[in-house]
Amino acid sequence: MMEHYIIVKFTEGTDVKALVEPVRDIFKETLAIPGIHSLDIRVSNSDIANRFDLMIIITMEKEALPAYAESEPHIRWKKEYGDRITKKAIFDCDI
Repeated sequence: MMEHYIIVKFTEGTDVKALVEPVRDIFKETLAIPGIHSLDIRVSNSDIANRFDLMIIITMEKEALPAYAESEPHIRWKKEYGDRITKKAIFDCDI
């Protein structure tokens, strides 16, 4: 079992709180992928300029990562939100 973290910093002026539900709706679709177990989306409580804005945590079987990476929701996330992201960190770890 692993956790897949996507940590993003949106472009200046982006209303992050307004994006939470649409982003959650996209990522909820990944729960239909075999081996993906849970989703958690967290918004930063800080308005300090050098902080990231949003963290997406997906708990999955390690073997599900390739299917996730090729999934329609993942591709749509990158297509719809990629140009609004100034920085992104991806981190995977065993749990």
